[in-house]
Amino acid sequence: MSHRFRRDLIKGEAESTMSKPKLQQRMREQFQKSMGGAPSWAESKVKKKSKRKMKAEEDEDEEDDLMRKTGNFVAPSQSLPTGILRMKKCLHANSSRPSEARLSSVQFHPSAQVVMTAGLDQSVSLFQVDGQRNPLIQSVHLERFPVHKAEFSCDGATVVATSLKNKMFYLYDMMGGRVLPVHTVRGLNEARVKEFSVCPDGGALLLTGTRGYLHLLTLKTKEVVRSMKIHGDVAGVCFSRDGSKVFAHSEEGEVYVWDMRSSRCVNRFTDDGCVRGTSIAASKNGQYLACGSQSGVVNIYSQEACLNSANPKPLKAVMNLLTSATALTFNPSSEILAIASRAEDEAVRLVHLPSLSVFSNFPVSKRKLVYRSSCLDFSPHSGFFSLANNKGHAPLFRLLHYNDF
Repeated sequence: MSHRFRRDLIKGEAESTMSKPKLQQRMREQFQKSMGGAPSWAESKVKKKSKRKMKAEEDEDEEDDLMRKTGNFVAPSQSLPTGILRMKKCLHANSSRPSEARLSSVQFHPSAQVVMTAGLDQSVSLFQVDGQRNPLIQSVHLERFPVHKAEFSCDGATVVATSLKNKMFYLYDMMGGRVLPVHTVRGLNEARVKEFSVCPDGGALLLTGTRGYLHLLTLKTKEVVRSMKIHGDVAGVCFSRDGSKVFAHSEEGEVYVWDMRSSRCVNRFTDDGCVRGTSIAASKNGQYLACGSQSGVVNIYSQEACLNSANPKPLKAVMNLLTSATALTFNPSSEILAIASRAEDEAVRLVHLPSLSVFSNFPVSKRKLVYRSSCLDFSPHSGFFSLANNKGHAPLFRLLHYNDF
């Protein structure tokens, strides 16, 4: 819109870019103004235009406005309908720099319109999310370090990256543009650092060790301050909303609830019908806890019951996956649970939590879109959903029910 032929069409500096339908409308208005009103031939064409098409153009215009937003804007959203999830397939989140190997991680920045991808091509990349071009911001290559997992710190200023066979891990300071290798962690008696979770209160990581150990590592001093242990190996961990509790799912099918302040196990129960646990996730509003198993069944519990009952019963057992449920993620509004298995193509489902039913239109059955997914994430206000797959891509979807990024 800064071009000299279009400059007189804008009404303010905020209109530095404009969608095609909006530009056509602005040109139509200018023409009518110069003609002293709409000519008869134009009026007849407008009348023939269906209301449905006009509504579609308005929706597209609103969507384009959203794509250009940066930052977080809180807007109330009506309750999410069940059955069909309105969505639009966008260009891959990492289309400006696809990975040459399997992607292992995808995550949206907690406060900026940015998505991060990482994978076995030994790189961590950041992209601006606009749904149309998704330009590359920066890519960092980590020499001889295929990334197994990468995650933002709570404030979004740092990326933590671990590999498969290294005890060392990397901290990438995005503001300073520095990559800091952490070779030694005091008090850590493990051969490698692979799985971890960022503590919600910030400044610490919960490392998953061998033989059922969980180690709390402070990033300031790079040392383990305390450890917890469960029976059997750890299949997955997640935190409660305030970070005061941690849920640990064992490969033996048991769930342990630990108090982070006292390092005491405050509850323990058997995941209903689970023979081998594979994953776990907690909703942001503190209402739900989801546990995945090797059989593909995902049990959805009341989080309150998991904290207080020795034998909680699942609210719903989701049985739409036929292979191991390896990835679980709740959206920020706790209305959607995304579940996936990396063992099969298109093995991804989205669960409508208020009704505990699965959306019928995702993934699209006629053609492959997502392939084998190892990681799932929603943007801060659920406007976008993305996956990391084995083709080196991060498919991106715009969830049209939500107004903001």
